Amino acid sequence: MAAKVRRSPTGFSYKYTPRATLPSNHTRGVTLWFSFLSCFVCSSSSSFTMSSNRRGAETRIAKISAHVVPTPGYKYDVFLSFRGPDTRRTVADVLYESLVDAGCSVFRENEELPVGEIIGPELERAIDDSRIHVPIFSEGYASSAWCLQELTRMVKCRRESAGHEIVPVFYGVSPSDVRQRRGSYGERLLWHEGHHGEDRVQEWREALREVADLKGWDARNAGLGKLANDLVRELSIKLKKRQKVLPDYLVGIDDRVRDMMQLLDCGSLDVRFLVVHGMGGIGKTTLAKAVFNRMAPLFDGCSFLSDIRETSLRHGIVRLQNQLLSDILKRSPVVHNVDDGVNMIQERFRNKRVLIVLDDVNERKQIMELMGNRACLGPGSRIIVTTRNVGLLPTVEMGQQDNVPFPLKEYYAYEMTEMNPYHAFQLFSKHAFGETLPPDDLETLSGEIVASTGGIPFIS
Repeated sequence: MAAKVRRSPTGFSYKYTPRATLPSNHTRGVTLWFSFLSCFVCSSSSSFTMSSNRRGAETRIAKISAHVVPTPGYKYDVFLSFRGPDTRRTVADVLYESLVDAGCSVFRENEELPVGEIIGPELERAIDDSRIHVPIFSEGYASSAWCLQELTRMVKCRRESAGHEIVPVFYGVSPSDVRQRRGSYGERLLWHEGHHGEDRVQEWREALREVADLKGWDARNAGLGKLANDLVRELSIKLKKRQKVLPDYLVGIDDRVRDMMQLLDCGSLDVRFLVVHGMGGIGKTTLAKAVFNRMAPLFDGCSFLSDIRETSLRHGIVRLQNQLLSDILKRSPVVHNVDDGVNMIQERFRNKRVLIVLDDVNERKQIMELMGNRACLGPGSRIIVTTRNVGLLPTVEMGQQDNVPFPLKEYYAYEMTEMNPYHAFQLFSKHAFGETLPPDDLETLSGEIVASTGGIPFIS
């Protein structure tokens, strides 16, 4: 089937392949056809155009963050271990609040264990049920038998399960102080031998040495704010907290992601606005999600606003403004009208490096009401817009208008094209048969069904 080339009013060309009529006598093929319609995935063949410039208590000894969903397979994302008198009101509190704000489910001790007692089964279960353990080594950490028991349990989990990780923080002590048991660490371990026995203390020594050898965060000379931001960013990457859900079957997406990453160039400090355009059902949203997942850990704040066209029509733009503010600020400020929303976005985003995806935009006004203008965004921010409306693409005339959020030189355009026949055939086969290729007796029929889609992976 011959592909036609059409040209948009703005001068951008795109390929379009007319869909063939599905043979009416292919009843089995119709069933396979509807299976294919359930998929939503982007194509691999692409062309793109660039502008010329380019986080309540569950037990008496724990405080747990609420309203967040932990990593699958674990009850908590993070277990914080620290000696209260040293760090509760400083680094431990800052890290806890920052992790909760980032959407992590965090377990932290709420009380000190009475001297001479051992940690109970509730605390052991909390350690076992946490994906990442963060011990905060302070000057008095080794004076607490409770902390040392927690640490030993963490090491046991790490040795027995590849899913557990330990990320140590050294606060007021160096890794070598902990590793070699110097200063208060050596003194307190000697004291513990007379109260807990040599065998137990030897386990604690080994746990201290093993954890001190791991890559961690030395907070002796770092501000708490920067430490919290950097640590939360690392843990978010490990936990994949900002990830959008993608279809099980992705075919030929890698090349597209690579092309978009090149256009967005996260290493650059300029602000970039990328319009991903193409016909409905071709996979723009899936591609935007894949790129968002790859880039999100690099930004101070991220937001993915889905289905703006439908949401603004049904509920109004104010709902989207509130979602955007909540996503970026990690708070829930409430705006009641569009103007207040625009003003708050411009005031609160000014010094933040943000990644924002505006999905399925159909009017430039929606962008203005959600973004205001580029002056409200911090250096290195990236805005991705998916749309069917070629009128949102950059043109010379647009550069002369007042209702444009970005200067023309900061606009980039990426065109979605139909899926090539090979990837379309592969995608259909995976959805219909669970294999890369169909059974031999259905190969011809499958080919006809795929051909009838015209390379569009989803038909609404």
